[in-house]
Amino acid sequence: MNTRITAIIRKEFIHIIRDSRTLMITVALPLLMIFIYGSAIRLDISEIHLAVLDLNKTQDSRALLSRFTSSGNFILHSYIQDRDEIEPLFKSRKVKAVLAIPTDYSRQLRTTSRATVQVIIDGSNSNTGIVISNYINLILATYSAELNAQLVNQPISVTSRVWYNPDLESTYFVVPGLVAVILMMISALLTSITIAREKESGTMEQILVSPIRPTEIILGKVLPYVIIAFLDGALVLLAAWIGFGIKISGNVLLLALLSVVYLYASLAIGVFISTRVRTQQVAMMIALVATILPSILLSGFIFPIRSMPLLLRILSHIVPAKYFLTIIRGIVLKGLTFPGLWEPTLFLFVLGTLLLAVSINRFSTKLDT
Repeated sequence: MNTRITAIIRKEFIHIIRDSRTLMITVALPLLMIFIYGSAIRLDISEIHLAVLDLNKTQDSRALLSRFTSSGNFILHSYIQDRDEIEPLFKSRKVKAVLAIPTDYSRQLRTTSRATVQVIIDGSNSNTGIVISNYINLILATYSAELNAQLVNQPISVTSRVWYNPDLESTYFVVPGLVAVILMMISALLTSITIAREKESGTMEQILVSPIRPTEIILGKVLPYVIIAFLDGALVLLAAWIGFGIKISGNVLLLALLSVVYLYASLAIGVFISTRVRTQQVAMMIALVATILPSILLSGFIFPIRSMPLLLRILSHIVPAKYFLTIIRGIVLKGLTFPGLWEPTLFLFVLGTLLLAVSINRFSTKLDT
């Protein structure tokens, strides 16, 4: 390797070791984020308080209710005697759903083999309401299928099988997404302050008068953070395995190689920011806004991109985390190989190369002035 690049790399590592703040960001922050957010961000809901208006009061209605309470998602809060009690329960936030069983429920089951029940859901939080509705539909569909099987020997039976995440644990969906967000944030934060730090401390002039080219300066400052960010990624995945039982279904080496491409794009964003600001504080603020918000809101980490407005769907195409989410979820959950992941990998490589080229050109312009 070029001795000038090696000297800058050595200088950067010395600074990182001596800077306790950088070490804190590098080691402690990723671990804190993976354990805190991995435990806090859950798309599934448990302990949903349910009120019951049972006007039938028979063994059939009790059997239906037992399906809800034994599902693990619903907790029986109370029995109510009148519909006028429903709205006060919702307003006081004591229950999230009400199951109303009509008076002739048993008669409907025995005469028509079809019965109607009503479920009223608190929709003040639309996301929670949709999840509760899905739980209820699944419970009712399963119970209905069992009742029909008892009445008629059906020639066709349907068995559902969920692939890749058979227990539908949201942790297996969220934690790989957290890895993408954490790596983007750490990489951009670390590199966004590299050149800005030189400007702020006044050592940039010493670099400018040395016989070193802009490309060598940029590479010398980026390569240490590639190594550090890669080790961070391995540390976060290890924490995800220990803390949440996340196992990698696919090729670990492939995930490591494609993670380097993602880190390359993330670090290029940080360098791009660093060449355009003069202080570390401004660089960190811009890096946070430019990486965390898009990575969480526009990458598909939590919210489906297909449900977003057209303008946001267009903007999501330039968010690197969106493409790495496809890569890491594909390898960790589905065991995908490179032929199924070459498109997002190509985008990340092209994006990183373009940003790095622009940064070097921008830095070269400053050398000439």
